[in-house]
Amino acid sequence: MAGRTMSVTEGVEASLRAPGGPSGHVDCFTRDNLPPENLRAPVDYATLPALAAYPDRFNVAATLLSARLDAGDGDRVAVYFGDGQWTYAAFDALTDRIAKVLTEDMGLVAGNRVLLRGPNNLMNAAAWFAVLKAGGVCVATMPLLRARELSFIVEKAQIRHALCDIDLAAEMEETRGLAPALTEIAYFSGSGDGDADLDRAIAAKQPSFDAADTAANDVAIIAFTSGTTGQPKGCMHFHRDILAMCDCFPPDVFDAKADDIVTGSPPLAFAFGLGALLCFPFRVGAATAMIDKVSPDAMLETIQRHRCTALYTAPTAYRALLGVVDQYDISSLQKCVSAGETLPLPTWQAWHEATGLEIIDGIGTTEMLHIFVSSPRGEIRPGATGRVVPGYEACVVGEDGATVDDGEIGKMAVRGPTGCKYLDNIERQSAYVQNGWNLTGDLYRRDDDGYFWYVSRADDLIISAGYNISGPEVETALLEHPDVLECGVVGKPDPERGQIVSAHIVLRDGVTANEAEVKALQDFVKQSIAPYKYPRAINFVESLPRTETGKLQRFKLRGS
Repeated sequence: MAGRTMSVTEGVEASLRAPGGPSGHVDCFTRDNLPPENLRAPVDYATLPALAAYPDRFNVAATLLSARLDAGDGDRVAVYFGDGQWTYAAFDALTDRIAKVLTEDMGLVAGNRVLLRGPNNLMNAAAWFAVLKAGGVCVATMPLLRARELSFIVEKAQIRHALCDIDLAAEMEETRGLAPALTEIAYFSGSGDGDADLDRAIAAKQPSFDAADTAANDVAIIAFTSGTTGQPKGCMHFHRDILAMCDCFPPDVFDAKADDIVTGSPPLAFAFGLGALLCFPFRVGAATAMIDKVSPDAMLETIQRHRCTALYTAPTAYRALLGVVDQYDISSLQKCVSAGETLPLPTWQAWHEATGLEIIDGIGTTEMLHIFVSSPRGEIRPGATGRVVPGYEACVVGEDGATVDDGEIGKMAVRGPTGCKYLDNIERQSAYVQNGWNLTGDLYRRDDDGYFWYVSRADDLIISAGYNISGPEVETALLEHPDVLECGVVGKPDPERGQIVSAHIVLRDGVTANEAEVKALQDFVKQSIAPYKYPRAINFVESLPRTETGKLQRFKLRGS
């Protein structure tokens, strides 16, 4: 992995030698740590006219915003948050000010990584655009992550800068202690009008900033995701990847319009939330209504107050919304999208019966950036994920990598204008990209009409209420408790959350297995890693099933 940050002179010289054309980055860490071309699925931009027209150089943040201003949308509302609203012109000016703080006050040079932390609010959204405008690489993280998890990300991506919501300062400061490389941190309030240091700094800046001259294939974001090994993997995506995700699913499946007002629950740190609630609406001049404290009532109240036309959330949330939807006026709602986990047919049917609205289901992965299989309203086949999104190719393959017949179960394989590019992880890259296809880790079957039907995960990843949770990571946290001798963690089917985290634990001698011990272990995990990962079910056992070589037999735990 790359070591020290280059000097400006070294960076410019390296960028001129960069594969794929001159880079706009001075700090070439991300390009140096891309997987080689032969370990990436081929990209074909001729599949859609919009994709084929991309120039070799552009800054996606500036492109998304300047297009709105050039189109005369400066006075249109871009963001609703709390009791306020911000036009495209005002939002663009805010991003300019933040970009100036990054470059003038915090020493950011193009290619530096910036850790971004915050809930879905105005300043978190503006900071994302500002980092990219300044030429930085945005590494957005979920608010629930703890210092231990954050410090791994900081070290892996060699991050020196961070922008963080002031409400998350305690965990951020602990991260600073665990990861000494993190030296430049600025805090903001949700609306940017508080007394945090970034709030004060942007107030002193003028709203004028020349966006960094980045190449289309310069890395714009690193999205970290956890797999079955428990080690987060950094998924790198180019400036052109972000624009491509805006030009596939939104126009062809979602039917994005300028008069849309979108809202929903996925965090901006999720690729699902980044596209749905920020990039997609900005691509067409629509508005987004941010919710920093998500609940069923908060989502429905936001739809009612702002007359939202579109909702993005997970199947678990749709089930929760059903309990209170009749208490709100959601007559403005036209489009509903579900992703993050498979959408159960009973949930689709119950929502349709209660609201008259069809849920657009879809599958996307952090590695692929966003949705690549889905179906528009009027073409939905309830229970199926959908058909391949224009711009992409998808098929079902067997263990030998060959396409299986329709109706047979196999691995989902996909390729298109976006694809997997792991940060400094050749082993995982070689597993994800095979024979020119991205293998998502999902088992599917395709019918004769080209609809894809979800079967299960092909690995041990636990998907609970839309969150990807690594069993081994939870095991590691539990094993740090003095009462735990051994443990195994798997997913357990659950009608509300899809799956829940289920821990099978061998206690040390003298420890009593009771409800008090269950709660103590659950609380311990919540304090050690992100709270949503804690085991909702704990089963105390005398021993764990293992092979002769000592490997844990997880399939036996799933059946117990």
